[in-house]
Amino acid sequence: MGTRNDLGLHLIFTSFFLLATTYTCLSVENTSIICFEQERLALLKFKHSVKDFSGMLSSWIGKDCCRWEGIQCDSLTGRVESLNLHFVVGNEVNSSLVELRHLNHLDLSENDFRGSRIPEFIGSFKQMTYLNLSNAGFRGIIPPHIGNLSNLKVLDLSLNYYLMSDDMSWTFGLLSLQHLNLSDVDLGGAKNMGMVLYNLPSLKELSLRGCGLSNLGPFLNSSRTLPNIKHLDLSFNSFTGPLPGFFQNLTSLTFLDLSNFDLSLAWNFADFLKMIPSLTELHMSHCELNKTFLSSPHLNLSTISNIQHLDLSDNSIGGIFPSILTNMTSLRFLYLSGNMLSSSVSTMPNLLELDLSNNRLTGPIPESLRRLRFLEVLDLSYNEFTGPIPTFFGKLSKLDLSFNQLNGSIPDFFGKLTDLTDLNLGSNQLRGAIPVSVGKLSKLHALDISYNSLEGVVSEAHFANLSMLKHLDTSYNTKLTFKVSREWIPPFQLVSFKIISCNIGSEFPQWLQNQRTLETLVLSNASISGPLPTWLREMPVIPFLDLSHNKLSGSLTNLPNGGNFYVSGYRVDRVLSLEDNLFNESIPRSLCRRTDLEILDLSRNRLTGKIPKCLQNLQQLFAMIFSTNQLSGFIPSFIAFNSSSLVWLQLNDNNFVGEVPRELGKLRNLSVLDLGDNNFSGNIPDWIGENLLSLMVLRLHKNHFTGKIPLSLCKCSKLHILDVAYNNLTGTIPACLGNLDAMASKLSESAHVYERVIQVIKGVDLEYTTTWDIVYNMDLSSNKLVGEIPVEITALSMLLGLNLSNNHLSGRIPENIGNMMRLESLDLSGNKLTGMIPSSMAALTFLSHLNLSHNNLWGRIPTGHQLQTLIDDPSIYAGNRDLCGPPLTKDCSKHEDQTTTITMPKKKYKQTDAPTKAWLKTWYYVDVTCGFATGFWGVIGLLLLMKQWRQKLFTFVEETIENIS
Repeated sequence: MGTRNDLGLHLIFTSFFLLATTYTCLSVENTSIICFEQERLALLKFKHSVKDFSGMLSSWIGKDCCRWEGIQCDSLTGRVESLNLHFVVGNEVNSSLVELRHLNHLDLSENDFRGSRIPEFIGSFKQMTYLNLSNAGFRGIIPPHIGNLSNLKVLDLSLNYYLMSDDMSWTFGLLSLQHLNLSDVDLGGAKNMGMVLYNLPSLKELSLRGCGLSNLGPFLNSSRTLPNIKHLDLSFNSFTGPLPGFFQNLTSLTFLDLSNFDLSLAWNFADFLKMIPSLTELHMSHCELNKTFLSSPHLNLSTISNIQHLDLSDNSIGGIFPSILTNMTSLRFLYLSGNMLSSSVSTMPNLLELDLSNNRLTGPIPESLRRLRFLEVLDLSYNEFTGPIPTFFGKLSKLDLSFNQLNGSIPDFFGKLTDLTDLNLGSNQLRGAIPVSVGKLSKLHALDISYNSLEGVVSEAHFANLSMLKHLDTSYNTKLTFKVSREWIPPFQLVSFKIISCNIGSEFPQWLQNQRTLETLVLSNASISGPLPTWLREMPVIPFLDLSHNKLSGSLTNLPNGGNFYVSGYRVDRVLSLEDNLFNESIPRSLCRRTDLEILDLSRNRLTGKIPKCLQNLQQLFAMIFSTNQLSGFIPSFIAFNSSSLVWLQLNDNNFVGEVPRELGKLRNLSVLDLGDNNFSGNIPDWIGENLLSLMVLRLHKNHFTGKIPLSLCKCSKLHILDVAYNNLTGTIPACLGNLDAMASKLSESAHVYERVIQVIKGVDLEYTTTWDIVYNMDLSSNKLVGEIPVEITALSMLLGLNLSNNHLSGRIPENIGNMMRLESLDLSGNKLTGMIPSSMAALTFLSHLNLSHNNLWGRIPTGHQLQTLIDDPSIYAGNRDLCGPPLTKDCSKHEDQTTTITMPKKKYKQTDAPTKAWLKTWYYVDVTCGFATGFWGVIGLLLLMKQWRQKLFTFVEETIENIS
């Protein structure tokens, strides 16, 4: 009976439990877990502390933060457990995040926190298992508080180039840590570095790439086995000497990167490979290896038979292809780029990837490469292969044949490589039409056929099945024409489209309005005309937009402004280039919303009005280029608000007036300042030389500046170009200009942007684009400068051009002007220079433009060497009445006689003039004697004869002496 009662009670209890469980589960399904209000407010506070360029934070609205992008919550409690946030900019990590007490996963990589420190409060997240702060713009010392995260399994602080640690003992508390990445963190002076491996028992992966380490000694002091370490990256440090024996303790190591370790002195390299039989992936790029290290006497094939992935790129392996590599049957991935291989490649039938780029391979592409049946990736770029593109077999997914000398047409067989995702045929000599069969490559992701001589029509059929296409570059095929219907809707969504110097029709491509993921759009020199279409305004912002060198007109109000831009994960420069069009009206305020811009180029248009004040919002701006427009007014002082980033400022060839604002002196990183061809007035400011010490180009050409050339300019030691021509400057040329270091000996620094610098060299305006940073020029012409040419200037041996013409300079041309060996252009015309032309000028072997006209030079014109090439142009010496010799018609023999008599009295007279000389000398002495006698006795005689005069003279002398005393 008791048993039945117990059974009944058990059934009742079970039924009740099932009912309660069912009710609970149903309740959970029908009730959404909403995040805690305190955590929601903390996240909103963080949101308001940063700028979001990806639009990721646009979803951070509403009550339920668990539904926001990048946020994950616990499904039962609603507590925020995970935060993933990228592509934001802020001054620091807001402390509001400390409210997320249950956080176990934090990923703030790929952000910019502008050099702030890693916050100490991160050490309070006791449940944290994953922390990624890589490439986030942090600097300073790693806070030891991170060592409190005892549950942490993954820590990544890499790519924070100004981050450092002075003591690695903070890692000893991370007993659960399995993955540690400190690449590019400065650990050169860190204590306890050698014990990191031995105090982290769970560690499997350690990356110390580029950490400034110079000594492996700390790793050598223990014989303990490290069975867990599988991945070790010590690349790009400063290790020297033989490889250490501690690698034999790494019994499970499968990945090792020793790139940039100088192995040219590592005589025990073969023994080292025997230490690690488990190794399957080995990287040894930049190790100074040569072919002797890959010859059979040095390597036993059996010791490396397990290696599947071998990187020997950027070494000195030359000559024939190393035969030992062909016998490594386990090898699947081989990288030999950046060596000096010159022979054909042997057959390696098991390879999946092969990189032979940037070698010296010549002739046709070898047959052995075309029949690798398993090959998926082949890179033969930057070689000297010739002939037509051969037929490839196998399962190629990536093929790069760019930067060779291949000719003929693009073969039709490419349509049969159905696995192809990346095809690069750029920078060859290919001709003919693009085969329609390319349109069959349904997996194609990137296509580059730029810099060839392709021709014909590109139609919709070429893109029929390219639904996966993301990157397309057809630039510099000048005979290639795009012809698609206005109604065409492409099957793809491009991320990058470049079409420079091709023909796409006169109007803006209509089909682009359907492309919503563009990060890069370049339609330069594409014959487009007319106003920007209104639909363009509704498109998302395109980070890199280049519409330069067309005939686009109207206002700029229709630029893309329809929302945040697409982010693919790759860093794209933020550029807006509209140069060389016909845009007019004023700069629109809508442009000020592009706060992400780094380069803004509106040059060579017809823009009017003033620079809008709201451009001060462009805090990331690197280059502001507004030259050759019709802009007016004063230079606004707010430009200096970009003081931390602005490097290039070009406002030349406009209608700006007034003085240069002092606020520009805050732009301490400025390398190029071009204010030429405006109506500026006042003195050249002293603060230019005091504050702008990074200047490489200072161009104030053709304004109304007055006063002297300030001595402070001599402090701009990095100047390549100094152009203050066509002003009203007075005074002398400062001798200290000879101390401009960059003009005296080439410096390695460069601030190269893609823009141009205009200079008057060889008598004409020359426009330098990609080569401006190797141009050295000084132009002080067409002012009111006086005095002599300082001899110190001749120390500027890097100068290509020196123009001091049309001033009031006097004195002689410095004798050692021949020391300026690189001079190509020298113009000293229109001054008051005297004396003879220095003979050292004949040593200027590069001189191709010389103008010494309209001075007061005399004597024989030097001949020989480079001056002989200028003998056909007498105008370069015109206006110097006493010059003689070729190329002038004046005969020097007669001219020298006259000159000798008149201006050089120390020279001996001819013998026939001796009696005349003696007679003149006698009369000279007689005349002097008579004059002295007359003057002396005329005064003394009167005083002797006239007593009254004598008394008055003595009285006057006595009174004068008394007054003085």
